Amino acid sequence: MERLKVPIRRLPHGGGLPLPEYMSPGAAGLDLYAALTEEITLPPGGRALIPTGISVAVPPGWEAQVRPRSGLAWRYGLTLLNSPGTVDSDYRGEIKVLLVNLGTEPYTVRRGDRIAQLVLNSVGRVEWEEVEELPASRRGTGGFGHTGA
Repeated sequence: MERLKVPIRRLPHGGGLPLPEYMSPGAAGLDLYAALTEEITLPPGGRALIPTGISVAVPPGWEAQVRPRSGLAWRYGLTLLNSPGTVDSDYRGEIKVLLVNLGTEPYTVRRGDRIAQLVLNSVGRVEWEEVEELPASRRGTGGFGHTGA
């Protein structure tokens, strides 16, 4: 398996935290850690922008997606508001995670908690070709939910 080298910078408030890491040999996402100086409690319906203490230089032709962790979503109703969040190849700022508590109980985020995952994907570039009509397809113009339950 080919490995993509991605420059990463640990910011001062990320000191002592692990760099994003795969938690199993087959994992697609690298876990991101909360680089908080104080814990934050999210009430039900509450949201917060959580720093990760890192910035990265995603190579051109690639993107990084910030995605929820399934265990947090299942157990506590904790997810991301802008899921997936996209880190473009020309962004050099800190990666932050926009958490929301959709659960029924307050949830406290502490320094070093695994709060999201980062997945890198290659991306293509679009060149639009304006046409009078689109090629036919089996689905046609059927909208949301048109393909079944």
